Amino acid sequence: MCTAATYKTKDFYFGRTLDYEFSYGDEIAITPRSYPFEFRFMGSVDKHYAMIGMAHIIDGHPLYYDAINEKGVAMAGLNFVGNAHYSEEKENADNVAQFEFIPWILSQCASVAQARKLLDKINITNTRFSPDLPVAQLHWIIADKNEALTVEAVEEGIKVYDNPAGVLTNNPPFPQQMFALNNYMNLSPKQPQNRFSSQLPLNTYSRGMGALGLPGDLSSQSRFIRVAFVKHNSVSWDSEEESVSQFFHILGSVDQQRGCCDVGEGKFEITIYTSCANADKGIYYYTTYNNHQITAVDMHKENLDANKVINYPLITGEQIKMQN
Repeated sequence: MCTAATYKTKDFYFGRTLDYEFSYGDEIAITPRSYPFEFRFMGSVDKHYAMIGMAHIIDGHPLYYDAINEKGVAMAGLNFVGNAHYSEEKENADNVAQFEFIPWILSQCASVAQARKLLDKINITNTRFSPDLPVAQLHWIIADKNEALTVEAVEEGIKVYDNPAGVLTNNPPFPQQMFALNNYMNLSPKQPQNRFSSQLPLNTYSRGMGALGLPGDLSSQSRFIRVAFVKHNSVSWDSEEESVSQFFHILGSVDQQRGCCDVGEGKFEITIYTSCANADKGIYYYTTYNNHQITAVDMHKENLDANKVINYPLITGEQIKMQN
């Protein structure tokens, strides 16, 4: 399914993988400050923070999968099938349709602390964008350079959790994802030592046996554990190129290859795209399944006071540089 993560060197980075068997027609979307957001229940917002991210654009309207705003706040929605539960419109609440949740937060929040205050009043509704599009079952990660949150709309209501790992995958609900890390507290990037028994002559038999026992399957729980371990043990220098490269390596630890996740009828879940956004600089980097070259779009090179969405179709063909 999907994996999102935060990362910090000199700058703050945020990104995700989107794993699915087909694409809806994803594009890089820059929503400038004067684009009129017409929220279904909350009225029109004509002036707001600019944002950039990956979206499915319908009639000029960006349906964001993940995005950052010009103030350095980042947000992504990940599949949460079977657990997500949205409500009808409620009185005395900020009623926001699930497809509006990312722009609702990013259009007006300059920090996660500000987002927390909005979340106190929010009701995420089961409103469809259009009759042709189903209501996506999602939960969300919201992050800035100081902290991260996970937001889940479940039958009991809206749950907001601190996310010290700075990682989110799919099911189970976030508290169970975090709790599972307790089973791996003995993991180490160093060569293992024999703690099995002093009576048995057990030895390492090769170099590179660090992280022995780290789960390697494609389940969402295993991906959560793997990215959390790789991220929190990652070593990177501070330059933009080194930081971005390292972030793609972190998410590369959960890359899904065609053929390994069979969803039936000859279809396979793959990593359709991987993103890495420098939330401090407003630069959105991405790769796709068939294009491993990192491509970048800088929101600050566009007119951020415009009133129409600026879009860039993904470069999906493999870019191979011949050296001779």
